[in-house]
Order: sequence, then C-alpha cells, then structure tokens
Amino acid sequence: MLVIRLSRVGRSNLQHFRVVVQEHTWSPKAGKYVALLGSYNPSDEGNKLSFDKEKTEQFLKNGATPSDTVARLLKKAGVSGLDKFIQTYTKKRSKSAPAEEKPAAPVKKEKPAEEAKPAEEMKAEEKKEEAPAA
Repeated sequence: MLVIRLSRVGRSNLQHFRVVVQEHTWSPKAGKYVALLGSYNPSDEGNKLSFDKEKTEQFLKNGATPSDTVARLLKKAGVSGLDKFIQTYTKKRSKSAPAEEKPAAPVKKEKPAEEAKPAEEMKAEEKKEEAPAA
C-alpha cells in the first residue's frame, strides 16, 4: 500500500520537508521512496508548498493514502479527490466541534420537613439530659 507523507530534510531548527510516495512499511527516514512529488517549507511565510499536482492526483486515484498533514496541505492547495481523507482528519482534530455534554450528576433529595423534626427533637432532648442539674 502506498502512502503520501512528509520526509524531513534540512538541519536543526530549520525544517524542510519532501512530499514523497512510499510503501507504508518504509520509514520516512530511510530515504527510499517511489516518487518525489514536491517539497514543503514551514519556515517560509505562508508555509510554502510546491508539488506536482497532476502526479499527486494520479497517485490518489490509484489508491495512495495521504497522511493527515499532507491531506490538510493538499486541500489548501486545491487538489481534488481528498474528500474521504479530509473528513477523517477533521473528525479527529476538529477544534470547533462542540464538546460532548456530560450527563448531570444525580441530585440528592432532601428529606421532608416531617422526617427532620424528630431528629431535631431528639438532639434537643439529648442536650437537656446532658446539661448538669443545678
């Protein structure tokens, strides 16, 4: 199965990525890839993405799966055929989705006043008994 993903190149603190098509079992760090589609530089203003749009669409039609980040970047760039991948991405990472409502904690019922009176009377009687006789 082919995957479209980012492979990091560049030095420390100056990232630069290649957009590559790889077999899903290969590591991006291995340097082996089936096709080089383009590059992505997040340090650039506007996060510069340059790639071959026709090749990318062809790989997507043939069943290559983009990573979440690549799918997001390609959607911004206007590549067609990403609908099913973007839906998965937005479900996982959506910040604007409403938070799930938690069920309300059960409310404790207060005892009726009738039941409370005998307890109060018992306490009053105990206090009278404890009071020293003068």
